[in-house]
Formats: sequence, C-alpha cells, structure tokens
Amino acid sequence: MLEFFLERANYWAIIGLMMIGLYITFASNNFIKRLVGISLFQTSVCLFYVTLGKIAGGTAPILYGPDAVEHGGGHAGEAVHHAVAVPGGHAMGNISAPVELVNIYSNPLPHVLMLTAIVVGVATLSVGLALIVRIREAYGTIEGDEVRAIDLETALAQETELDAQLGEAGA
Repeated sequence: MLEFFLERANYWAIIGLMMIGLYITFASNNFIKRLVGISLFQTSVCLFYVTLGKIAGGTAPILYGPDAVEHGGGHAGEAVHHAVAVPGGHAMGNISAPVELVNIYSNPLPHVLMLTAIVVGVATLSVGLALIVRIREAYGTIEGDEVRAIDLETALAQETELDAQLGEAGA
C-alpha cells in the first residue's frame, strides 16, 4: 500500500498544490492573494500535464542511434514515406507506415501546450495586477469586502440623490 502512494507521489503533490491554490483563491478577500492562489492552481495544472507526458525511461523525442539510421538515414527532418496497400487493391503513396522504434520517447505535446499555458497565465496575471492597481487608485483598498462596502455606500447615495431630484421635479 505504501508503495502505491510513493509511486504516485508527484500526483499527490499536484493535488495538494491544487487544493492550496483553490483554498487561497476562495478564502482570501485580498485581490493579490487571490491572484497568487489562481497562479498556484495554474502551476499545478501545468505540472499535471507535464507529468502525463513523461514516460519512465523515455527521452526527448529526437531520433538518435538505431532509430535515426533506420528511419531517415540520419536525417531526422526527412519523412519516411512508403506505399501502403489498402483494402480494395489500391496503393496509396505518401502515407507513413507504422514505425517500429528501438528507443522510448516521451510525448512532447503536453510540454508544448504547457509552455503556451504558462505564457497565457503570465499575461493574465499581469492584466489582473494592473486591474488591482486601478482598483487601489479608485477605492484606496484591495480588500474585496471594503470595495463592496464602498460600492454599496455609493449606490445608496446615488439612489437617495436621484429620489431627491425626482421629488423636486414632481413638486
């Protein structure tokens, strides 16, 4: 049982980071702390996807050794095309046949997608911080409860002023 948990320690760490990030996001009234929680949650999602793409004993997906010589003559950029027979007796050219590789390679797609997610996350964080600066300039605070209280006071004052103007116009 202990071995089961130790083999999946990275997943437990990711789940812990996710829960911490969600807790910070929902429990805090401070806008900057909320952004930190969202960033922590996003980081844990990126770690999760990168973990899914890693294969034990796998290397970067660059052909080397027997794979490079057998499939492309040492030129990894060249595609290997074979004529493949399909049902019905027709031969289709320029279709890659299944390739048997000697080495084990990790899947690069999750890593590439997470690089994009990191860039989007940093951009979103910077926009959020810029909005917090504007909120601080407008309200004098970055606490959610205080901002709501100021908004409520302002709305009530505007409603009272509007009622007074309508009462004067009707008289």
